[in-house]
Amino acid sequence: MLVSRSGAGRCGVPDEPQNGSGIDPARALLSNARQDAAAKTGRAKERRALRAGDVTGQRRSSAHADDRDPQSLARNLERLVSERGWEGELAGGSVVASWDVVVGPAVADHCVPERYVGTELTVRADSSAWASQLRLLAPTLVAKLNDACGQGSLTHLTVLGPGRPSWRKGLLHVRGRGPRDTFG
Repeated sequence: MLVSRSGAGRCGVPDEPQNGSGIDPARALLSNARQDAAAKTGRAKERRALRAGDVTGQRRSSAHADDRDPQSLARNLERLVSERGWEGELAGGSVVASWDVVVGPAVADHCVPERYVGTELTVRADSSAWASQLRLLAPTLVAKLNDACGQGSLTHLTVLGPGRPSWRKGLLHVRGRGPRDTFG
């Protein structure tokens, strides 16, 4: 049998046991296996802590924040709006939503925004007098709405008067001039 100068063979186990029973090599192998298992368990605990969000059980790194880190809801919504190109629709929604606040309760009681297309807002007044008044106030209202919702969100305000009465009621109707006197 070959014996090396250090007295150890392969794998750090002595070639011949000192006491002749073979227990020392078994103890050495068991010790190595326990050390390997402890190292694997430590790495597994770190992975579990990372998944659970436990910052006390994680290793610290000097890496900078990136997209894989938890993000705030506001930042994710801003990113989604910019990726999808929804800035115009969002501006239109804010113009219509802030209509009552910007124009005041007196004007809001007599006119309602109907549609927002591009940068043009269409408003319907409940009387022709209010429609005329809103047409005179249109530049001022556009400036106020742009201040409240962002410059360029509104460029033109179209004011419509009250709609004519409709005789069309229900799903079924007959084409023609509508109701008229049938007597005589």
